[in-house]
Amino acid sequence: MLDIKFIKENKDLVKMASEKKHSSFNVDDLINIDEKRISLLGEVEALRGEQNKMNTSIAIEKDMNARSQMINEMKMLKEDLGKKEEELKVIMQDWQALMLQVPNIPDMSVPDGDSDAENQEIKKWGELTKFDFEPKDHIELMTKLKMVDFERGAKVHGFRGYFLTGEGARLCFAIWNYAMDFFGDKGFTPIIPPVIIRKQNLYGTGHLPGDVEDYYMTQDGDALAGTAEVPLMGFHSDEILDMKDFPIKYLGFSPCFRREAGSHSKDVKGLIRVHEFYKFEQVILCEANHQTSVNFHEEINRNTEKFIESLGIPYHTVINCGGDLGLGQVKKYDIELWVPKEEKYREISSASYFHDFQTRRFNIRYRDEDGKLRYAHSLNSTAIPTPRILVSLVENFQQIDGTIKIPEVLRKYFNDKEFIS
Repeated sequence: MLDIKFIKENKDLVKMASEKKHSSFNVDDLINIDEKRISLLGEVEALRGEQNKMNTSIAIEKDMNARSQMINEMKMLKEDLGKKEEELKVIMQDWQALMLQVPNIPDMSVPDGDSDAENQEIKKWGELTKFDFEPKDHIELMTKLKMVDFERGAKVHGFRGYFLTGEGARLCFAIWNYAMDFFGDKGFTPIIPPVIIRKQNLYGTGHLPGDVEDYYMTQDGDALAGTAEVPLMGFHSDEILDMKDFPIKYLGFSPCFRREAGSHSKDVKGLIRVHEFYKFEQVILCEANHQTSVNFHEEINRNTEKFIESLGIPYHTVINCGGDLGLGQVKKYDIELWVPKEEKYREISSASYFHDFQTRRFNIRYRDEDGKLRYAHSLNSTAIPTPRILVSLVENFQQIDGTIKIPEVLRKYFNDKEFIS
């Protein structure tokens, strides 16, 4: 959420942000509503002031006729005030709804574009895996090795259901344990957060109101989180943090739930796009300084790149175009892993920074060196998701006999076994 004063003073900048992100938000509508809000607020406050004065006058008035007349005038004043307060309530609802739709200002380095098809490659790592045999996809490989069971998954869960079994489950545990060691060495505090969350947390991170179809809602009006970012940002809501504690670095681990409502026609097979999965998430809170946010953005994205490199999986990194940025994101990188059978890269991680967009919504503040209260800056990045990473891992490390070579850094979690067979 942007400050209304900033929006009014930088109307053209907000228009540019809306156009670059291909948002339907109209800043003029907000400014018009805001003028009505301010006008009505002034009227309501004036009437409340009159009411207070009249209450005082009635209390000290000794003449009963005069007092009776003042009471009648008070009734009329109260009716006028009630009408104005109701008008203000409606205006405030409209104003708040529009404020939640204001897009954050993208960084100047963000390229123009309509969709992820126009994201720009900025880095490529590793030689693309080549085979002297016809490679299999992860579905065939993992099914034959009894690492996954899609048929029983569909029987129990339905569409996009799966069971990870045997070495498939063990491979996930190996990745989780390795991630704990790897990102723990980067100074991140591990947290297992609740994933049944109040919807206000989704508004806080900017996932709502736009992504409402992608979330599972409970009968109590709560939601199941699609990423640990959401509860972790709610962790410090309505708090004043100590600047000495910055940067605050959390490594959240949680089950994640997404309906994939807009993805019915693509990526429906295997483990690419599933309804429930597990994910490690890097979250940082830091001082309100643009360059500090930029530096941490590069750091958390590089952390995941290094993790992938240590596994030996080829990848490339792209900078997301304006049309592929979320409402609150200033800038975003995606890391995409090479999938040999499809001969294409598939997204595994996103790293974003938000300035104070999220922390304003959560009311997360700190006192700067001068004692002034300021909103912190926030950043987040996928550390690693499972089971999606298994797609690239098993396809890149498959052998001619159908076995899977275990990446060296994971072998200690398999009693030094070299192959899954």
